Amino acid sequence: MSIKAHAPRNSQLAPGVSRLSRSQVYAKRALWKRNKKVASASAADKATETRSAAVKGEKNGTERTVALNKASRWYPAEDVPRPLRNRKAPRPTKIRSSITPGTVLILLAGRFRGKRVVFLKALESGLLLVSGPYRINGVPLRRVNQAYVIATSTKVDVSGVSVPASIDDAYFKREKAPKQASDEEAFFDGSKPVSSGPTKTRIADQKAVDASLLKAVAAVPNLRAYLNASFTLTKGQAPHLLKF
Repeated sequence: MSIKAHAPRNSQLAPGVSRLSRSQVYAKRALWKRNKKVASASAADKATETRSAAVKGEKNGTERTVALNKASRWYPAEDVPRPLRNRKAPRPTKIRSSITPGTVLILLAGRFRGKRVVFLKALESGLLLVSGPYRINGVPLRRVNQAYVIATSTKVDVSGVSVPASIDDAYFKREKAPKQASDEEAFFDGSKPVSSGPTKTRIADQKAVDASLLKAVAAVPNLRAYLNASFTLTKGQAPHLLKF
């Protein structure tokens, strides 16, 4: 009975093109098991691996160190991933020319989509700080992305509105609650933390900003009703053809 040899593990699909890559062959042959740590070579051993070669040219130096044995171009697949270098310099976000302090914006996304708000200032992150005001349409001080708003031609004089310097991007970060065991007993006995409402600091800041903002809104006829009304589109209306 003759024994036939099995087909090679890595066959040639085309001249110069193998069916398996180098990393696949490395894994199939389990070469990672044969890698043994070798003690680092001493200074004397390194000296025997290199030689000094004379270099011609006035600006190239007199000699250089050359390896006696050329390094192999084959290497194992266990490469340590290295992050790519980011060559882009951070640039500040450019706010659209149609969005200026006091511009009435229409929110297009989020919890308050369809609401009209008043733009107060741009934060360092490039997000817009807006307010309803809260007493008119229920929109508190919050950050929005300018990509999700429509700037209208209606403007409010907010020169008299004082926004505290403490209201920045860090002002809106939520505090992480300590992790607890998620079991049924903790849920039913009431030990599971319940999400609290706005802090006293936020309530005080909201009242301080809205107090001066409501005076500016009252100075414009019918503006209070305009901010309280939600934005909607009827059948046949195209947003890009409307003039806001």
